[in-house]
This record gives sequence, structure tokens and C-alpha cells, in this order.
Amino acid sequence: MLFRESYFITGFPGFIAERLIERLASTETQFFLLVQPHFVERAMKEIEEISIATAVPLENFVIVEGDITQPQLGIPNADLETIQFETTDVFHLAAAYDLDVEKDLAFRVNLQGTKNVNDLVLSIKDLKRYNYISTCYVAGKREGVILETELEHKAGFRNYYEETKYLAELEVERLKNMVPLTIFRPSVVVGDSETGETAKYDGIYYLIHYLRKAPWLLRLINVGNKQVRLNLVPVDFVVEGIAQLARDGAAMGKTIALADPDPLTTAAIFDEIAIEMTGRKSEFAPPTRLVEWWLNTGLSPRLTGLPHSGVPYFFISQTYDTAVADELLATHSIKCPRFTDYVGNLLDFVEEYPEL
Repeated sequence: MLFRESYFITGFPGFIAERLIERLASTETQFFLLVQPHFVERAMKEIEEISIATAVPLENFVIVEGDITQPQLGIPNADLETIQFETTDVFHLAAAYDLDVEKDLAFRVNLQGTKNVNDLVLSIKDLKRYNYISTCYVAGKREGVILETELEHKAGFRNYYEETKYLAELEVERLKNMVPLTIFRPSVVVGDSETGETAKYDGIYYLIHYLRKAPWLLRLINVGNKQVRLNLVPVDFVVEGIAQLARDGAAMGKTIALADPDPLTTAAIFDEIAIEMTGRKSEFAPPTRLVEWWLNTGLSPRLTGLPHSGVPYFFISQTYDTAVADELLATHSIKCPRFTDYVGNLLDFVEEYPEL
């Protein structure tokens, strides 16, 4: 069977990759899905569900056993030649996303893994687009406004996740004059804005679970910050942005921040969650330094559920400029939903599935 497009995708079965594949699926599209051996069974089940949901034949989806940390991604030569000859677009989503990730694993997966994917990209015969999924947090410890056109800095990093994603993006950036390329930088990805569905409870969900313990009592004291904004984006916005701009010639060679152009402060986020739970916002706001000190004590994680690795992200003085993204997304009528419009859906999902 002849296909109009053949997509090679890493990071499946992962939450964003699953949704992106479903969004991109068509009878004229073939998918080469790189899957680690221990995820193959799960991947097969996910593909069956996507096939049913999209009415796209199972034959369109090819599971390729491999690992981005291995030379040639661990793909047998015969399969690799087919992929090199037939692939039109690459979507590299695979990464070790964990703020506590160990150094060796972070460098092996995020940096070396990306170098290996880059090697594959350079060997593809008729590549139309290489879509690399980075993160806004390549900005590390920088403060102030972060432009999409900026990358290199010496401000340092809070963890090996940030550092290795930064180094990986540097490697991809070097290919901009060699291959058709688009870099996407999502901010903090949360659940679906309509269904609330998510695959993992971290980030803002620490705050949600904290307030759920005793909403009427805990909502009294706002542990947020009125000066610091936390940039949240629902997964459906991220997926739609990638799906549309991956096919948009105007996005070629661009780095795009898939972020909220007008994010709320962490104090406002706290109040929106409290209002949704109790109908009332907070009453008191302790000094920021006191809150930060408390969250970094040994007792705090057990009481609040917020690990120390997550604390800095509630106190980061960073603003992600979205000028490039706004202009490109506007042509597709895509806008980031306001947190106030979908926070109720996030909470409904957590209420129905308190543990994942």
C-alpha cells in the first residue's frame, strides 16, 4: 500500500505521543513507532484503541522495537533501511521527564538519545520535517523574559532534566541549516482542557492533592506567590499546536513556545483551585520567603505532597514570550485556553481517579 506520509515517532506509548498519533492518523498516513521492548504489549493495545477511534487500519501502524539510547536506535538494519527510505516526517518526543532524574540516565536518554535520533534524521532520504519536542525549561535559572529566539546561556540549571534538555536542544539547533526543522517548547503540560484526562500527577497536581486533603481548612492560607507566574498548558492545546504547525511551512526553522501568553500567578492558581473546591478563595498570604522555607523543610513533603525538586518551579521569575507561536497559531485559530476555564475539568478527573 502506498502512503502519502510516513511518520517516525519516538516516545510511544506516552501521553502526548498517544494523543498526537490519534490526531495525525489517517488512511493515507503510515506510522513507524519506536517502542522499547518492555512497552510493546502496552503499545499494541494503545494502537488497537487508536485504530478503532480513528477508523484507520491497524496495518498503518508499525511498531519498531528499539531504544533511542542505542546506536541506530537499536533498530535492525533491514528495518532501518525501510525507515530511512519511507519516512517523511520525524517527531522526537522521547525523554526522561523527571525533575529527580539521575545524571547518568538523563544524559543517556535526553542528550545521547537525541544525538542518535539526529543521526537517523540526517540519514533519511526525503525528509519533509524534523519536529523536536523540547521544553520551556531549557531556560534553566535565567530570569525575566525568555524569547523563543534565545537558547544559549550560562545561568545554570536546577536539575539534570533541565540541563540535558538544554544540551539536547543545542544539538538539534545545529541542524537548522541542514534539515527542515521545527523545535517546540511546551511549558508545564496538564490534563485535557475538556475531559481533564492526564497520565501523571505532578506539577500543579501536587497543589490539587494538597488542597483536597482538607479544602475548607487548607484554602485559608495561600502558599502561592503574587509575583511569580506558573505557565500551564493543557495537553490538547500542545497536541493541536504540534499537529498543525508540523505541516505549516511558515513554522519551518522556527522555535515555538507552546505556552500560555498570559499565565496566572501561583497565588491566583491557588485561589482558582480553592474556589472550584469550596466556592471561596484564600484568606491569608504568608511572606513568600516563609512559604519557600517551609516547603523546603524535611517535614513539608510528607504533609504537602510537594517534593523538594518541585519547589523551585513555584518561585521561578521567568516569563516565556510567545510572539512566534501566537502569530503562527493564529492562522490556525488555535489559542491556549485560560486556566480558569478548564480547572474544574482537571479537578473532576482527579476526583474520579484520585490515583493513577
